[in-house]
Amino acid sequence: MDNLNFDETYNILKEHFENNKLPIIDLMAVEKDSPYKILVASILSTRTKDETTAKSCKKLFDKAKNLENLDKLSINELENLIYPVGFYREKAKNLKQIPEIIKEKFAGEIPQTIDELLELPGVGRKVANLVVAVAFKKPAICVDTHVHRIFNRFGYVKTKNPLETEMALRKKLPQNYWLGVNGFMVSYGQDICKPINPKCENCKIKYCEKKGVKK
Repeated sequence: MDNLNFDETYNILKEHFENNKLPIIDLMAVEKDSPYKILVASILSTRTKDETTAKSCKKLFDKAKNLENLDKLSINELENLIYPVGFYREKAKNLKQIPEIIKEKFAGEIPQTIDELLELPGVGRKVANLVVAVAFKKPAICVDTHVHRIFNRFGYVKTKNPLETEMALRKKLPQNYWLGVNGFMVSYGQDICKPINPKCENCKIKYCEKKGVKK
């Protein structure tokens, strides 16, 4: 990828993203929702399809528009509201703990750093980076399986897992690409650069084909 014009590649990814259904977190950002809602939606979205996440978010946010409302819900109520997201029982328990932790540790405000967000139950690096980038517009690289797969197919990084990819991208990828790259690549990875049987004939980038990188 050293010879690849990443400005051009980024623009292709952006164009595809804008012409296709938005991933749930980016959709919420466009609608100017709160950091609270982006945090909760990010937690619910893990191992869950966007359509399911969106429906569960709507049900939950109708009942709990903020941390104070969330705190008043029981675990059983939370389970019923967020079902059928993946691991809904575990996520309900985590959501129940979050308002009190944020109140005690962060003065009732959603934390704005990755390290602080990682102190919340149910928040891993993917969610923490997503919240920092989408909710607070701060430099962060949210690396999921799509970002990990596509950057490796490009040959831009050679890594074994998303954590290694995040660390490699922090060193190599210019910061002006950080905020948009996750949403753009998730959209591209869901539609074109799929993990199995990618639609290479529809890909406008084709860089991995040119380099002979195994798809």
